[in-house]
Amino acid sequence: QVQLVESGGGLVQPGGSLRLSCAASVSLFSINPMGWYRQAPGKERELVAAITNGGSTNYADFVKGRFTISRDIVKNTVYLQMNSLKPEDTAVYYCNARFTVYDYWGQGAQVTVSS
Repeated sequence: QVQLVESGGGLVQPGGSLRLSCAASVSLFSINPMGWYRQAPGKERELVAAITNGGSTNYADFVKGRFTISRDIVKNTVYLQMNSLKPEDTAVYYCNARFTVYDYWGQGAQVTVSS
């Protein structure tokens, strides 16, 4: 069983930045991978970025160069730094952890990009 606690969502103007955090209840070395997904109203949930237990990262094309996924091994926390935000980035962002063969999800964090 893995608990994921997210924080950091909010309202930001276009071009602004936000950082999301996801604290896991187990060591990040036992999670492979850990990622961020998002779901906008009326759309399917989609992968935004992921990081393996070895530290390799991958990004969806629509966030490359703007978002960065990183981790703090000591704090068992993964971050999503979001820069140059656009209105189309508005969504609920979910942290995901693949632990053994099971997927665990955070509670979701609303990100709204609007002027």
